[in-house]
Amino acid sequence: MAISKKEVEHVAWLARLFLTEEEKERFTKQLSQILDHAGKIAKLDTSKVPPTSHVLPLKNVFRGDKTRFSLPREEVLSNAPKKEDGSFLVPKII
Repeated sequence: MAISKKEVEHVAWLARLFLTEEEKERFTKQLSQILDHAGKIAKLDTSKVPPTSHVLPLKNVFRGDKTRFSLPREEVLSNAPKKEDGSFLVPKII
């Protein structure tokens, strides 16, 4: 499937690109080659290929949960610059 120079100019205009005549010729040739290749791929028989969203199977890589004791509140708040009622005190930001 060939693309015309006029179509390349239109796409360049939509993308707000300013192309020289040499660039228009080059892109016309390159885009035609890309469309020809896509046409070849479209002709392949994929009726026996199951639809997939990923090429490789996905696997959850999270580690398992382990329960353990946390640090005592007093130890956690020992280096806090400001604290109030057993919590960190931070400035109000709105």
